[in-house]
Amino acid sequence: MALAEEEWGAVIIQAEPLRDLVAEIFAAAGCSAEESARVARYLVESNLTGHESHGVIRVPRYIHWLREGKVRPGQSIEIITENAVLAVVDGCLGFGQTIGEQAVRLGIDKVAASGVSVIALRNSGHLGRIGDWAEMAAAAGVIALHFVNTTGIGLLVAPFGGIERRMSTNPVAIGVPMADGPPLMLDCATSIVAEGKILNAMSGGNPLPEGALIDADGTPSTDPALIYGSTETTQPLDLRGGRGAIRAMGEHKGSGLAFMCEVLAGALTGSGCAREDVDCLANAMLSVYLDPKTFDVAGFLGPELERYVRYFKSAKPMTPGGEVLCPGEVEHRNRVDRLAHGVPLPDATWRDILETARDVGFDQPRIDRALDAAQ
Repeated sequence: MALAEEEWGAVIIQAEPLRDLVAEIFAAAGCSAEESARVARYLVESNLTGHESHGVIRVPRYIHWLREGKVRPGQSIEIITENAVLAVVDGCLGFGQTIGEQAVRLGIDKVAASGVSVIALRNSGHLGRIGDWAEMAAAAGVIALHFVNTTGIGLLVAPFGGIERRMSTNPVAIGVPMADGPPLMLDCATSIVAEGKILNAMSGGNPLPEGALIDADGTPSTDPALIYGSTETTQPLDLRGGRGAIRAMGEHKGSGLAFMCEVLAGALTGSGCAREDVDCLANAMLSVYLDPKTFDVAGFLGPELERYVRYFKSAKPMTPGGEVLCPGEVEHRNRVDRLAHGVPLPDATWRDILETARDVGFDQPRIDRALDAAQ
């Protein structure tokens, strides 16, 4: 049953009812209550930080992959090889929100014993916002570095000097805990935009930066149809449908960093580098964990970080009234604001979530409660 247009205007919804709605959708689709709640928590957390690209906009696509067997519920990591400081683990195409959490927990446990640990994760379902995993480590007092690649249908990015897709958006995340306040947190794709930002723009969210995409003839563009081959916002859209590609950030520098993500996350983990002959999306992640106490026996790190943050932020702003921000500050402020005032969702995103809810069996009273929770 399609929703009438007047039912899905642009909305703001509080985080808790949004988490409940998303969790119920996954439970109705066959996931356990525990996994459903976990997936919902991480997706909504992404929206809270302002990373809509990896938030609840993913719900219809995840459900589609679940039904097609391209992501598997109820999975646990399998140890391929292991010693005191490292492990190679297989995610068995489980939900990334489950597999990622397990892999990071293993890295945190090992670093507690050894001061340094490395976890090579292969064959995970979509890992979501990689900053989640750096934040999880930082909450345990651990510095973490994450390098990610994608095989199969995540092939989206043209290398510098090229116009054909040869890489995914290959994010890098680095988290550093701070004694007082939120951690320093870098979380970015190595492309100009993440694929989810294109999907979000297509659904009425923020427009793409100029030249974020490239057409098959080499013309820079912002047209999402170059990725999906369609301007329809109904999900799931085919990532392979368009004739164009996303451009790497920073010209040759971003392209080179993305290439090294293929090497570290793809080849070294055994998951494989980007290729076209895989009909599902599989993420791999190489994670390095460092215990600051092991390195910093003299207690230098904390005061030095505080000093440098002050010095960094004291730079004269480019524009009058502007501000120099450290990595992670925007996400922290977004989280505080959206927990207080609600999560904004583009109208098409809200519509697609409710359509998915109907598709998994929600009755009209449950749909009405979701509509009542939204402003």
